[in-house]
Amino acid sequence: MRKTIVAAVLMLSVAVTLAAAGPEDEVRAAEKSWTTAVAALDYAALDKLLHDQLIYAHSTGVVETKAEYLAKLKSGAQKYDSIEHLSLTVKPHGNAAVAHAVVRMQGKSKGEPFDNRLMMLHLWVKSGGKWQLAAHQTTRLTNP
Repeated sequence: MRKTIVAAVLMLSVAVTLAAAGPEDEVRAAEKSWTTAVAALDYAALDKLLHDQLIYAHSTGVVETKAEYLAKLKSGAQKYDSIEHLSLTVKPHGNAAVAHAVVRMQGKSKGEPFDNRLMMLHLWVKSGGKWQLAAHQTTRLTNP
């Protein structure tokens, strides 16, 4: 009897864990993959993570397509040393999800160092079983 109860509790625990790995957790993982790929200049990973119709709006007001954003990274004009989520809220909506975050981005733009605290809004869409970043918008916040 005791083994049956232990087995039932274990199965319930596994079921809860699997159910918890839903869209919100998947998008959180995609956010982490994006920050890692950008800082590592992993173009193969970025090509998969970024939607072909990406709208990438920087806090400076510059708006780029996927091709323009990747070209800027490849040229060295934009280099992120780190992107750290200080907060992250994810709201799934079917095959889409909105991610709102406060992030700290450090790196160089046109050779000039930056250390920005930004509010960031991402739109993720699920296509072909994978999440892709379809829109990026940042607003510069004052540093504390």
